Parts: sequence; structure tokens; C-alpha cells
Amino acid sequence: MLQDTDQCTGHVFMVRPRNFYLNKETKQDNKFQTSLSLTAEEIQERALLEFDAFVDKLRLAGIRVNVIQDSLDTDTPDSIFPNNWVSFHSDGAYVLYPMKCKTRQLERRADIITHLRLNGYQINENSLIDLSKYEKEQQFLEGTGSLVLDRINKIAYAALSERTDAALVETFVSVSGYRAVTFHAFSGGIDEGDVYPIYHTNVMMCIGDKFAVVCLESILNVQERGAVKATIESSGKEIVEISLDQLKQFAGNMLQLENVQNNSKVLVMSSSAFSSLDSLQKEKLLKWNQEILAAKIDTIETLGGGSARCCIAEIFCPFQASASRKTKTT
Repeated sequence: MLQDTDQCTGHVFMVRPRNFYLNKETKQDNKFQTSLSLTAEEIQERALLEFDAFVDKLRLAGIRVNVIQDSLDTDTPDSIFPNNWVSFHSDGAYVLYPMKCKTRQLERRADIITHLRLNGYQINENSLIDLSKYEKEQQFLEGTGSLVLDRINKIAYAALSERTDAALVETFVSVSGYRAVTFHAFSGGIDEGDVYPIYHTNVMMCIGDKFAVVCLESILNVQERGAVKATIESSGKEIVEISLDQLKQFAGNMLQLENVQNNSKVLVMSSSAFSSLDSLQKEKLLKWNQEILAAKIDTIETLGGGSARCCIAEIFCPFQASASRKTKTT
């Protein structure tokens, strides 16, 4: 069973892309991906500029960012979204997840786990929960994209889709000690012509320590919508509701982090998400966060179909600064 004690961490890792481009394999069910009239070189240059500026902003906000260089050996255009293949937990355990697309399965790297261990993170190999084997059964559960975790109350919210298998959610529950709240979420209202399943739960909701950002409008089934709302409220969190239009600007794809220098809360989102929020929503979010960090990642969002939260893999494992060694991955 996973032992999680905190909702937020100030320790993360991010993967600096080597060859970022629109992945046609993932576009089949990620309707947020859109092409751009740019050369491959222009796309890569823009992605790197956006990524590096994002990392700089996080570090200035007191977040300890471990930057991992993308692999030279594999073609992994979505490696910039590492939260989908691994999650780390307060007791040193970690979970590896099954990914739907072949190109994304290549993102799982043992050398990243080794790198983090050498840099002070107490990751317990004996506590590994490896769900990646279910790829052979064509069952998928893509990390904290599929599962939005309320770590304090041990609740896993999961919008079922091709990438979030209902049976695997129950498997996660059985090995983690979490309880699941499953539902179906869609990109459009019942009367709209562009209704399609939302591919990842973290596109439409975010759980913070004292609040939840959620697009209840995307949950068309009234009973499911009521169950999600009631569960969030019973866990003691205040709901900040967003609209479908705001969801499409990635306003659901936020992540609350913690400044390691003063323990203040930092809410991370993209510039497009921030711009979509109204003044009342921003005011509410600033009740529980000392800073809202908005990163301009337009190229990454447009081609990748994921946003700020997707770029960040949280590290909750115990950390010993004295045990860390400066290592580099290539």
C-alpha cells in the first residue's frame, strides 16, 4: 500500500525534449493536438525555448527541478510529458504505468530512476509497483494523467477513456490503498457536435491541498457529476469550477507545488490557462496559493495536446541533500 503524507511537493523532474513534434499516434484520441505551419527545426527551437523558460520560472519560485535530457536512442516526441509513466510516493515507493501508444512506451527509462537516486532521492526498488506489464493485455493507465490523486484522503479520480482502463483503475486501488471515483468526461456539451471523450483526467481537473479545480460541465452523466462533486466537497476542499471553453485552454491542467525555501504554495499553469480565468476564479485560487506561475508554452500545448501539469513529474520520495551527487543524463 502506498503511504502518501503530503498533497504538494517542491521536488520535480522534467524531460528536456530532443525531437519534439506532433505525434500522429497520440493524436488519434487526443483531440487537443493541432498542427502548426512550422518546419521541424522551428518547432524544436520553440519547444526548447519554452521548456527552458518554464524551468527557469519554476526554479525562481523555489521549486527544485531535476532536468533530464531526452534519450538519444529513441524517437519519443512526447517525452516532455513524463508524469504519464511514473509516480513517486512519500514512503519511497514508485509506480510504473502502462502507456497506450508504442512511442510513449519507450519513454520509461530506468536510468532516470537511477539518476534521481544518485541525486538524493530515497527511491525504494523493493517498493516498485509495476503496472506496465498490462500493455501486453492492451490495458492502459497513464499515470497522473489518468489518475488525479487526492494524496491526503487517498482518493483517485479517473475519467475513463482509451488511456484509462476501468479494470486497471481497480488494480491500482487494490495495490495502493486508494479508493477510486470513476466517471466519463467529454470535450463538449450534450448538444455540441464535437463531443468526444477527454483523453486524460488531468485535463479537466486539479486537486490541491484545500481546493479542487474541475470542469463539472464535462461530466455529462448527472449521477457521475454529482458523485464527483460530493466526493470533493466531503473531502473538505472548495471547488473552483471551470467551463468547457476554459478547459479547452488547459485551465484544468494545473498543479500545486511547494516552494522548498519557505513552504509557500505555488499554483502552476500555462499562460493560456491563466488568461482564460476570470477575476473571481483567480481571487479564489490566490486564497490557497501564494503565487500563480503561468508559463508560456504555446508550441508545446498546440502540438503536444498537453499543458503545464503534464510537463511535470512530482517527486514525493524522501530527499537527503547530503546524499546527492551531481550527475547528468544524456
